[in-house]
Amino acid sequence: MRIKLISAISTILLLSTTTAFAGDAWWSGDWYVKLGGAGFVAPRYQGDNSYILQGTPMISIGKGVESTQFTSRNDNPSFAFLDNGMYRAGIVGKLIMPRDGDTSDDLKGLKAVKFGVEAGVFAELYPTDWARVRAEIRRGIRSHNGVVVDVSADAFTDITPTVRLSAGPRLSFATEGYMDTYYGVSAKESAKSGLKQYNPDGGLQSAGLGTAINWAATDKIDTSVFAEYSRLLGPVADSSLVNQRGSKNQFLLGLSATYRFGFTID
Repeated sequence: MRIKLISAISTILLLSTTTAFAGDAWWSGDWYVKLGGAGFVAPRYQGDNSYILQGTPMISIGKGVESTQFTSRNDNPSFAFLDNGMYRAGIVGKLIMPRDGDTSDDLKGLKAVKFGVEAGVFAELYPTDWARVRAEIRRGIRSHNGVVVDVSADAFTDITPTVRLSAGPRLSFATEGYMDTYYGVSAKESAKSGLKQYNPDGGLQSAGLGTAINWAATDKIDTSVFAEYSRLLGPVADSSLVNQRGSKNQFLLGLSATYRFGFTID
């Protein structure tokens, strides 16, 4: 089993005008934390055609009463500075694990991707009481010098008071800096790896669908079964790494569970 730890720590630096006038510190009040993890079968790396069991921790922190609105396993750890029920916006982060020849023999001879983070902003909108649209824009730090934009839309319905079904499309875009780090092959790397030299541009990198069944086992424990399919497109689909050693079709299937607890800060 290969365990990939993908998490992020969001730093909260907000002092709102409203709380300032009220005389209360922004951190005062009720908070909730959800901790858990997910296990899933997925490609060894984005674009690979071999699959392994992986894992990731799940972390969610919020102020006030926990929202009953929709959340997805695709959501990276975030903190909303603006939340009025219909739309939310704030900061988001993602931890990027290294990728090198130890990840897969396919990657030997290619430059390693360093450990790092992606940091940025997110926004989500609830156009109806059964749909959500979310976008994340994240800038790479250390791992790559590109920008990644992930967009998702989900329709959801409660089959029972404790079981929710959801599904919807996903799109992912990236700039040249990201594409070159993950899918580019320089002349030197081509000679070492046997892959055809390739210099990608930025653009659409994948489109797909995701679905999940969420079960609130108790008032504190949430579980989920989820599946996703994505098709690599544009500069990613043209990469020699994908064409010679991988696949444009990417699948994922997994389970998750989280536990929620609350606390109050005076």
